[in-house]
Parts: sequence; structure tokens; C-alpha cells
Amino acid sequence: MNHGGDLSEAIAHYGGAPQDWLDLSTGINPRPWPVPASLFADALHRLPAQADQEALILSAAEAYNAPKEAAIVPAPGTQALIQWLPHLAPPGGVAILGPTYSEHAQSWQRAGRTVFPIADMKALPREVRHVIVVNPNNPDGRIFESARFKQIADEMRSRGGWLIVDESFADIDPAIGCAALCTDLPIVVLRSFGKFFGLPGLRLGFLIAEPRIAASFEAALGPWAVSAPALTIGAAALKDRAWAVAARASLDMMAQRLDAILQMAGFRLVGGLPLFRLVQHADARALHKKLARKYIWCRRFDESPDRLRFGLPRDDKDLARLKEALVSP
Repeated sequence: MNHGGDLSEAIAHYGGAPQDWLDLSTGINPRPWPVPASLFADALHRLPAQADQEALILSAAEAYNAPKEAAIVPAPGTQALIQWLPHLAPPGGVAILGPTYSEHAQSWQRAGRTVFPIADMKALPREVRHVIVVNPNNPDGRIFESARFKQIADEMRSRGGWLIVDESFADIDPAIGCAALCTDLPIVVLRSFGKFFGLPGLRLGFLIAEPRIAASFEAALGPWAVSAPALTIGAAALKDRAWAVAARASLDMMAQRLDAILQMAGFRLVGGLPLFRLVQHADARALHKKLARKYIWCRRFDESPDRLRFGLPRDDKDLARLKEALVSP
């Protein structure tokens, strides 16, 4: 499954301008953290400073419950880290628990690595040296039992490899994260900033791992990998715990309201998270086209033609627009 958020395909097929569209193709918080104008303007006029990066790392460590023995590497988005993984990991094949975000498999395949798609973690092929788990999973919202991560990491250590846990959507529940295990185990945790905080254009993500692993990524990314605005805004947002608590409650409420509308339209809820809903319908393809003709864009899946994924509407107006589009001819 690829990423959403690019209306180019929708506009090419159905017309309109970007401002005409209701884009529900992403899993990004439609109510972003309110960036103070002064914070952004100041950071635009200077190079990133070491002090800025250290402040961001401290905020991330507190927000993600990372132990002091672990190292945190800021990056220009989680996607940049995904691209580096197969080039910096020890040699060997990778098992990917799926179906899930397709960029993981594609990046390892482009690097010449053997990819083993797996549906469960009960028996890993002998050729596997690394394992990738997206937790919570995209697009079905599956949450993997954190107690199993230590066992899998122990097995990967015996094989000389890594357990990679992509926690891009874990901000919806602080209990999901497994950064606390990143001490002496070969666990590599990826965290996305932009999704939960609604600021994907800032391009900010994090890698959390034991120091030797983290150092290889820091060297690969090089100096000034993260912009000054991303460093300063990220540090401030991650420290805003009151906003995070309120955002989680708001997302839960909007997700429930979205569920009611989708179920009223005949969809069956089959998965999802507070940031997106995965639904099933026998006429999903036709409904996707119907919505697109009304300039509403959601996610379809070539491998699962009866499923669609909806991101959250921003407000009552957008929710009403979706409802009207679904019930009207």
C-alpha cells in the first residue's frame, strides 16, 4: 500500500483544483498543532544549531519513553529512514509482517535484498535476518503484542540482525511504543512526527536504537539533515502534553462520527485507528468513483478491491459533505 495525500491522480482524472477537493486519503490529523508564527519565522532565518537538535532529542525521549541508554536520531521524515534501512542493516533477508505499507518492501527490494512477506510471527524462515513490524499497522490498525517484541529481538540478535518496528501511528496511544526496549537489544524504532501533529510538510521523523546502530544512521544522514523550523517546532509540539491529550480525545470522537456515516452508507468497518478507518463494501470501486466525481478522495487498494480507507474529516462541514455525497445519487 502506497502513501496518500497527493491529489495529482484525482485531479488528472476528475478535474477541479486542489482547493475544491476534500482529501480523505491520508492518516494525518486534520486539526494540526497550532504553530506559533514567531517560532516558525525565527527558525527560517538561521541554520540548524546543535542546541536545537539537542532540545528536540530531549523532547522526543520524554514523549516516546526512550531510556537514557538508547540514542535518538532526528531525520527529515520517517520515509528517509525507511530508504536507509536496507543499506545500513547487516546483510541478509527481511521478513515483513503484512499486508502493510508497501515502501518497506520496495526499499529493501531496490537494495537487492530478499523480502519474505509473512502473515504471522509464529515461524520465521531460516534465511530471515531482519524483521519489520508496522505497529499499529497501516491500513488495518492491527496492534502487535509488545511482549513479543523482546522475544523476536532476542531471536534476531542470535541471527545477527535487527527487529525494525515502524511506530508511525503510535502517538494515538502512548502505551503502544516499545522504545523502552532499545537498550541492549537490536531493536530499531521509527517514529513519525507529522501524522499525529498534523504537520507532514515539516518532514520530521525519528529513529530510536542502541547507540551503535543509531550512529550509522546519523552518519548517513549527514549534517543539517533536519531544518531549523522542524527542530524548533518539533521540540515545542512534543512537549505540549495537554494538546496531545485533547487531540486524542478529539480524534476518537471524530472517528466514531465517521464510522456512523460510513455504516449508514452500507460500509462494514474492518479495521483502522483514530486517524483512519478501513471499511469494506461490495461496490467499493463504484463508490470510490462516485465520491471522486464529487471531489472527495479516499484510498482504494488494487489488491483488495472491496476495501476503502477514509481519513478523518476536519470538522462538521466536511463530515456533512461526505454524508451528502454518499447518500445522494
